[in-house]
Amino acid sequence: MGINETSELRSLGHSNLLVSPIGLGLAALGRPGYINIGHGTDLGSDRRRETMELGAHAVLDAAYASGVRYFDAARSYGLAEEFLASWLKRRGIPDGSVTVGSKWGYTYTAEWRVDARVHEVKAHTLAVFDRQLDETRAILGQHLALYQIHSATLESGVLDDAAVIDALARARASGLRIGLTVSGPHQAETIWRALDVRRDGVRVFDTVQATWNLLERAAEQALRAAHDAGLGVIVKEALANGRLASRGGADSPGAERLESEAERLGATMDAVAIASVLAEPWAHVVLSGATTVTQLESNVRARSLVLTSATIDRLRAMALDSAEYWRQRSLLPWN
Repeated sequence: MGINETSELRSLGHSNLLVSPIGLGLAALGRPGYINIGHGTDLGSDRRRETMELGAHAVLDAAYASGVRYFDAARSYGLAEEFLASWLKRRGIPDGSVTVGSKWGYTYTAEWRVDARVHEVKAHTLAVFDRQLDETRAILGQHLALYQIHSATLESGVLDDAAVIDALARARASGLRIGLTVSGPHQAETIWRALDVRRDGVRVFDTVQATWNLLERAAEQALRAAHDAGLGVIVKEALANGRLASRGGADSPGAERLESEAERLGATMDAVAIASVLAEPWAHVVLSGATTVTQLESNVRARSLVLTSATIDRLRAMALDSAEYWRQRSLLPWN
């Protein structure tokens, strides 16, 4: 099973949105605190807005130069939408030449502090959707192509909230593509439920974004079904918040096995982890969560890797129990 080294664009499911195989997520670029291992070190001591905006633009420049054409932000990613919008304007990126997605449902509350007691507040209500869609449109304008529920769960009730689903359907009818992201040990159940959400006989969701990586594979069957149903599939946290990169350390689950495979391929651990997602036929886009240009350049080298079936089988053995994976993730500190 090989990887095509080119960045040829493909359709994000039946959405008619064109995307590159590797996209850039801005969770680590738009705020001074995040849970990726080593995030604080990557940013350095100068966390002023102006400095972080320049850093974000440098990573965006490197991503665009490497062929990345999908960019993923959220209202709760601090100033990620603003940084993306200012980059699009300063570089003169025409509407439609890249695909931009963002998310609603969490409100950023950290006030630019890493040591904030609460970094974001979740609320999947109609009022929040209406407010945040207006905010996002004011910032990103016509570049906004995909709007996603941020971390939808069955427990939140958002998929059964008729008023919210009606609003999503109206937004979709106006030309905006609609998606959802999922998180936690019950990702699969949420995806299956989302596939059944319709208005006037039409499926409401065009895309799904989920965590899938060498340690957490529980949503695979549901993601395959979403792909087969025509939804675009976006994979996040391919590096397990840094646990599948060299900085994860020897104590990270499966680190020794992944390092061994990387050495065999003459590649970095992060590139092998991302290549393992690119090798899945149901995945349209895998997000790089890079904070630095060096990380971005290492991530996109995944396109040049060829993973044999034997390599894929050896890597498959790294998978953890889903509940254990999410327990370990919950212990990662904001930094």
